[in-house]
Amino acid sequence: MSRDVTVAAVDLGASSGRVVRARVGGGDGLRLSEVHRFANGPVRVHDTLYWDVVGLWREILTGLREAGPVDGVGVDTWAVDCGLVDADGVLLGTPVHHRDGRTAGVAERVHRTVPAAELYARTGLQELPFTTIYQLVAASGSAQLAAARGLLLIPDLLSSWLTGVRVAEVTNASTTGLLAADGSAWDVELAERVGIDPGLLPPLRAPGSTIGTLLASVAGDTGLDPATPVLAVGSHDTASAVVGVPATDERFAYVSCGTWSLVGVELPGPVLGEASRAANFSNERGVDGTVRYLRNVMGLWLLQECLRAWGSPPLEPLLQEAEDHGGPAVVVDAADEAFLAPGDMPARIAAAVAALGQPVPDTWAGIVRCVLDSLALAHRRTVREAAALSGRDVDAVHVVGGGARNRLLCRLTADACDRPVVAGPVEATATGNVLVQARALGALEGDLADLRAFLAQHVTTETFAPVGTTRWDDLEAVLAR
Repeated sequence: MSRDVTVAAVDLGASSGRVVRARVGGGDGLRLSEVHRFANGPVRVHDTLYWDVVGLWREILTGLREAGPVDGVGVDTWAVDCGLVDADGVLLGTPVHHRDGRTAGVAERVHRTVPAAELYARTGLQELPFTTIYQLVAASGSAQLAAARGLLLIPDLLSSWLTGVRVAEVTNASTTGLLAADGSAWDVELAERVGIDPGLLPPLRAPGSTIGTLLASVAGDTGLDPATPVLAVGSHDTASAVVGVPATDERFAYVSCGTWSLVGVELPGPVLGEASRAANFSNERGVDGTVRYLRNVMGLWLLQECLRAWGSPPLEPLLQEAEDHGGPAVVVDAADEAFLAPGDMPARIAAAVAALGQPVPDTWAGIVRCVLDSLALAHRRTVREAAALSGRDVDAVHVVGGGARNRLLCRLTADACDRPVVAGPVEATATGNVLVQARALGALEGDLADLRAFLAQHVTTETFAPVGTTRWDDLEAVLAR
């Protein structure tokens, strides 16, 4: 380690955003401080659900002002959503939210041109209705798409506003359904077959490379030096979160748990066979050429929407009541697309419970316990299938992100997976963002194992041993009905 550096991590999740200032290196170790946090959520205009990306930009500038002088800036966000820009890089309209209903039925249309098996063999992606390729096909014929001369995923859009440079960082590009499964290049022929202009796709950049330096206007708005580099990190928040897993060997599974649960293992290359496609696993690119072999599970969105429907009561008392809940264990399929859109989540959960022939919970605590048991069961199923399909043995499950705070969910996941759960860090995404920046700037050296070994020395985690208190095989059988 040659020097200490200070960096700013802009970390946007699907329900909140934050700017984190970090000091990293041999002298300071790892010191993170959140300098600005802000809400993030969809905005409905008439029949369309959008992201308030301009509002997010305002908050990012505020956070960078609070961060003070830094040696680098890195941006990570959620995946798949994008902004369309004109030839000058000017945004053409507000980016549409992936939970918007415009992609309903689009995958089936695409598969009539490119069969699902071929699409998987080319891109390695899990079948999700809101993948970027489907969003663009859904926009076909619109004036906005006709006027577009470029496509920028959300972190790339924000980085372009910081630097004026338009690129696509590869970990997020790999979620579009338009990148070759080996991560080497855009699949131009695939784009043309489904009617997407390949000219919209910007040059690729790998994590650790420099995108550019701050525009003079951004430097003026933030007080930062215009020579400050903006660095490509794992701009898909899960890619950064997996870097931020403090594992001491490679035999681990991860649950990056927030609004979504991203559950999987890290591999040196993709798994593209028919069994993998049938199990609906994604091969998304990670930092240092790795593959995040994972499946999306609906995640704490289920709980967040229940709380919203109930008027946002305090969570901790509900979690305690859920832990003490004496009613029968009931579950739903946490991957069911019925839970994707905003709305009355308790009613949808009750309907799903009833449809599976189970007694419907009649208390808030009962519904919360149903949600957490269902998430733990989804984690179990996904960890087991990821291990079996990839051949990667799993000795421990690392839960990182906001879900690491939910001790009941962590305990249930340990029981369900029959593996110890190591919970933390909560800010794994910002931490992974910071580690990649620090290595690029020379404060850290080595590969991912070295970065994780350094991290393990500087974060506190909690381990939950499995105790097998719930009959998970019986609950698994409920979903097979």
